[in-house]
Amino acid sequence: MPKVTHDALMAALSTVDDPEIRKPITELGMVDSVTVDDDGRVALTILLTVAACPLKDTLTKDSTAALLKVPGVTAVDVTLGVMTDEQRSALRQQLRGGAPEKEIPFAKPGSLTRVYAVASGKGGVGKSSVTANLAAAMADSGLRVGVVDADIYGFSIPRMLGVEHRPTQVDDMIMPPLAHDVKVISIGMFVPGNQPVVWRGPMLHRALQQFLADVFWGDLDVLLLDLPPGTGDVAISIAQLIPTAEILVVTTPQQAAAEVAERAGSIALQTHQRIVGVVENMSWLELPDGTRQELFGSGGGQQVAESLTRSIGAEVPLLGQIPLDVTLREGSDTGTPVVLGHPTSPAAVALRGIAKGLSTRARGLAGRSLGLTPAGR
Repeated sequence: MPKVTHDALMAALSTVDDPEIRKPITELGMVDSVTVDDDGRVALTILLTVAACPLKDTLTKDSTAALLKVPGVTAVDVTLGVMTDEQRSALRQQLRGGAPEKEIPFAKPGSLTRVYAVASGKGGVGKSSVTANLAAAMADSGLRVGVVDADIYGFSIPRMLGVEHRPTQVDDMIMPPLAHDVKVISIGMFVPGNQPVVWRGPMLHRALQQFLADVFWGDLDVLLLDLPPGTGDVAISIAQLIPTAEILVVTTPQQAAAEVAERAGSIALQTHQRIVGVVENMSWLELPDGTRQELFGSGGGQQVAESLTRSIGAEVPLLGQIPLDVTLREGSDTGTPVVLGHPTSPAAVALRGIAKGLSTRARGLAGRSLGLTPAGR
């Protein structure tokens, strides 16, 4: 039987990521001790960030599986401990990378994260289901994606993405739960049952600020913000907290809905934000004979895109049209986005096309430091 070394055990454990932080447990100081006896039995002690860590069973299973792959290891015994206050403080500082507390990373000039604020003029146009499916499609393509459910009163993202765990708090840092490889935060994770949230403007602003600054997002490629319908406090707060956020307008083909959606997009004129484009949802119903029935009329999305183009003076494209699809509704109810559950369905194909377009857009220079210094005379 080959001799098992401590270096071999640590190398195996370096392949085990913390399920919430998505970094190796060896880098996070979570391996308190690991020893092996002459019979190849390994004794491992892992320090959890908090005693009530919801994914401790996953940590135990993954660590055991990794160690059993080491030649000579015959069994693994995992003991779970809890970090001290000092260890948690050191971990928090490590994760923040020395950045000041309460800083919103996406608002920094050097941030490479694309932030899309998904907006609509009125409720019922499918804004949240579009957000959830775009996030799942982007994550499925290999991007690191986060979603903030900024619709404080009408939160629905946790159900649509099938979030199963509550956030874990490490002192004043919040670890967002993962669903379909998407990091998610929502006020619904902190409200018991289906209790309504009755807050005024200042409380809404503070909640959003905490979601953006206190949550450990890590290095994201894309952050999606599911805004409430209309042009109220939350839309204004997002413009203040993340000025570089780009607006994605969702509407339906109905002319009345399109007129309201134009107002939601026109807020960009006052907040000086960029509108990335328009998505038309519920565009048509595909019938068994191959024809299309336009239940809500037609042309609303194109109308919004053309109107915003004239108002802003820059091109606002129609990014895509999503047909009515029962699998889209079913996926939202079960927590499995249609882009994953039924990837070849008409709605999924349309959503994946929109997600690909948003993912491959070149990063602009707005809000970014060019690293230039004045030349001397």
